Amino acid sequence: MSIRRIEPGPRMSQAAVHNGIAYLAGQVGAPGESVATQTTAVLAQIDRLLAEAGSDKSRILTATIWLADMADFAEMNSVWDVWVDKDNPPARATGEAKLATPDYRVEIIITAVC
Repeated sequence: MSIRRIEPGPRMSQAAVHNGIAYLAGQVGAPGESVATQTTAVLAQIDRLLAEAGSDKSRILTATIWLADMADFAEMNSVWDVWVDKDNPPARATGEAKLATPDYRVEIIITAVC
């Protein structure tokens, strides 16, 4: 079975597709922006990568969301709830973590069927 890498770089690929499953790298928004703005940007990146993989948000199996501060949970959800496919919501986990830089406030990791 082959592996297709999407937007490979020297350290990581933005996604890898194997055996009909797309594994997206953690996506982050513009450093220093609000949680809502970062979440909006992240979800747009996810839409773009899923399309490149031959999938879409209705086919997401799992979403892992990391917030720099759980106090931002409601703000992130206000954007997520508008975006998520209401008929096909994925299994999801959300937790708090120290992200790569203090200016990143949300990171989302997706696994989807192609």
